[in-house]
Order: sequence, then C-alpha cells, then structure tokens
Amino acid sequence: MRIGVDVGGTNTDAVLMDGVDVVAWTKTPTTPDVGRGMITALQHVLDQTQAPKSQITAVMIGTTHFTNAVVERRRLLEVAAARLGLPATEALPPFVDWPKDLAEVLGNHVYLVHGGHEFDGREIALLNEPELRQVAANVRAKGLRSIAISSVFAPVNASMEERAAEVLRQELPDALISLSNQVGRLGLLERENATIMNASLRSLAHQVARSFREALAELDLAVPFYISQNDGTLMTADYAERYPVLTFASGPTNSMRGAAFLSGPQDAMVVDVGGTTSDVGMLVHGFPREASIAVDIGGVRTNFRMPDVLSFGLGGGSLVRQAGGGVRIGPDSVGYELTTKGRVFGGEVLTTTDIAVGAGTVELGGSLARGGSRFGAGGRDPGRDSPHGRRRGGPHAPERGPHSGDPGWWWRDPDLPADPGSVGDRQTELFSRLNAVGAAIGQVGGEVDRVFSLVGLNRDQALEEAKNEANSKAVAAGADPTTIRAVDVEDIPLSYLPGNAVRVRVKAIGDLFLT
Repeated sequence: MRIGVDVGGTNTDAVLMDGVDVVAWTKTPTTPDVGRGMITALQHVLDQTQAPKSQITAVMIGTTHFTNAVVERRRLLEVAAARLGLPATEALPPFVDWPKDLAEVLGNHVYLVHGGHEFDGREIALLNEPELRQVAANVRAKGLRSIAISSVFAPVNASMEERAAEVLRQELPDALISLSNQVGRLGLLERENATIMNASLRSLAHQVARSFREALAELDLAVPFYISQNDGTLMTADYAERYPVLTFASGPTNSMRGAAFLSGPQDAMVVDVGGTTSDVGMLVHGFPREASIAVDIGGVRTNFRMPDVLSFGLGGGSLVRQAGGGVRIGPDSVGYELTTKGRVFGGEVLTTTDIAVGAGTVELGGSLARGGSRFGAGGRDPGRDSPHGRRRGGPHAPERGPHSGDPGWWWRDPDLPADPGSVGDRQTELFSRLNAVGAAIGQVGGEVDRVFSLVGLNRDQALEEAKNEANSKAVAAGADPTTIRAVDVEDIPLSYLPGNAVRVRVKAIGDLFLT
C-alpha cells in the first residue's frame, strides 16, 4: 500500500492506494507549517481503513509551494547571479528580461566574470579566478546565501561552471550554489533564468522537505518518501532540495496523470483549478506533453524541462480588489487561509470563491445568502461585471464536493451528460483529489540530454549509450529494472559543432521498486 499526497497552497489532499485501488481519500486545509496539514490528511486516510502502518511501503508527495512562491513573489531568497562570459554577453546582463518586481525581490545582484565557451567548444576567455574571489567577497559582504552560476554554452562544456563552483565554495562553504548546466538547456538567457529561479527557492525547498520528514516521523511512518517532478515521475527529497524548479507544474502534472488513471483516456486536455493558480495541459500517452519552446514562469522565460501547461494566477483563493477603475483578480491568493479570511467563511478578504458564492453560481454549505449579502445589493458580482474579470466561454454549473463539510468544489459544463460514460460515481467523487492520485501512481524516471561526437561512434551506438545511461539513472532513482522503458527518444544533428556532433535526449520510465 502507498499514500499519495498533494500539498497545495489552499488544500492538502491525500489518498491511500492498495495496488491500483483507491481505498481512502481526504481533503484538509493546508497549514502555515505544511507538515501539520499533511499530518492531518495522512491521519484521516489511515483512520478510514485502520490499515497497519507496517503495510505502507512509500509516501509520494506533490506540492505547488515553489510555483506559488514565484507567482506570488514571496518566500524567495536574494540571489547572486554570476555569469561566465566576458568579454562577450555584456550587453544583456542577468535579469535583463525579468519583470521589475520579481527582479527587485531577488535583489538584482549581477556579477559578470571572464570565461565561457563558443558553440564549438573553444574558450571565449580563460576563467578568471581572482574575479570569482572578488565576487565571493562581495556576496559575503551583502550576506547573500544563494548563488546561480551560468556559463556561455555550458551544455556543450560544463567545466568552467564546475570550477567556478569549486572556487566559490572555497570562499563561501555554506553557500547554496546552482549550476545552469544541471538545470536548463541550450539558450543562455533562458537557462540562466531557470538557474536563478532555482537558486531563489533553495531555502524554501529545505523548509518544505524538513516539514515532510517531521510529519512522517510524528506519525511513526518509517517509509521512504518521494516528491513529484513535473514530468510525471518521482525524485528523492534530497534531490528536490537541490533542484526545486523540477517541481514546477508538478501539481497540474499530478492532476493530469490522476485524470488519465481515473477516467481512462490517455490523450486528453485537463484543466486543474487550484487555490492560487489554474493550469491547462495536454496528456499524450498518459503523460503530460513536454513544452518544446521556452516556458514563461511568473513572467520569466525559461528553458528547463517543463510540461506544456498554461498556468495563470487565478484560483479559488485569488484576491479580488478595485484597481485602476476596474477590478483586479490575483495573482496573489489567501491560499490555505481561505477558510478563515474569505468572506463566505466570516473573514474580511474578497476572493474569487466569494464572487462565485455571491453570484449564486456555487454554494458552500449554508454560506450562499450570507456571502451574497456582503457584496452589496443583490449580491452583485464585481468579477463578472468588470472588463478585467468577466468570465469567458460557455455557461458553467457548479457541483459540490461529495463529502459533507468539504469546502472543495469544481466547475462542470452543464452540456455534458450527467453520466460521463465509463467514469462511475466513485471516480467522479475522486476527481477533486485526482492530484493526490497522480502523486500516488508516480513512476521513477531517468533522463539524459547530451551532445555526442560521432567520431569513432555511429548514431545507433550513441543512442544505445544514451538509453543505457537513462536506464541506469532510473534504477539509481529507485525504478524496478524489469519495468523500465524509453518513453521519449530524440536525436538532433548539430552541424555547427566539430566532430559530426549530435544532441541526444532520452527519457526512461519505470515503476517504483517497493519491497
């Protein structure tokens, strides 16, 4: 048996699965200490079945905390962005294409250092280590804790980034260092942006992972736990602490995987409405389609591995307020405080949930009349009447969550049949928790993205070597070797590189090996 948990900004969902059967599920409000809400959710599913804890083999956790932190511009570290590329690249420094408010939150600490490579592997300039030690002295003086290192064409040759990290660690032993060759792909600015974003989340990642560990220890669940990545696979907690950006969009990814598992279709569009953001994505063969172009996250262009998901700051807890002669909705959210700060729950903050209740389109318990009276005469819906908040598309009808006392709800098109074919009542009941189901069925993956020189090596040999490396990574991450398969193989000839080079990307997936 295994437990899947999705810790969102507003609610924490949990399911207990025995094989492919969902035997218990629950939804509880997320708490300021994410571990406390997780403890409540885990205890609920354990109490429902009275399952012995010795039968639980693993806990899989998905979280939107890192995406929400960027969207809301909160809980982010200031980052020292060190680029190795002088005398080139000076015209477009780090943070050049960032939204002003987010760049200011991260401090706009820019350091340009001599170094980097050309596209064919030649050095632009020698790495200037005295300059790096000056950077370290300045970072120490500013009290910065996190450093993002990017080098021109680091995916072709990562040696300068790795040496720069060694030098900075000598000067700053406690620094949190992120390297661009381990985060992003070809494309300097986008790869650098992803690395800076990863660096800004390192402290939050440590806090979240620690809360998860403490929650499991308090419940006396001595089992391994894994964190969902955004490609439908799992990673260890230690790995997530180093690369929190790999969880970006893992919430909607889990929902997409859970939707495929519960409803049957392996190729479909899925809409996931959370407390802080709404996300739309496509399933292809049961896995989220990967974005083939740069992805915008919180207004920043990035090029690391991401599902092709449209995410925008509109959820059930999004703030609604007057702004510029109209109404502004989001992107900030009350998150897990919806049930205390939202007006329909007796609070003073106007949210999109309050708008839905006030407009009479959704009822949360006995709150419809109470909520409507707080918007003015007739329960007028400012979100609907405002040109900034007007709902688009066809009519929608709400449906309550299935359990009494459950504040969850979802939208449903009234034109759809009441009985959606093969999806039974029980599966429909689970739809508001499909993110936790997606986490519970998560598999383990290994990915390789390398440039091979076809000198003394043919194309088939390069592909085989990449596949073997991806398989080995999947096994090392905890996959059952007998279940591993390649789900994505791509090779691109790089005619501008010497040695008849080819870029090979392989993704291997396997079931989690549980004893």
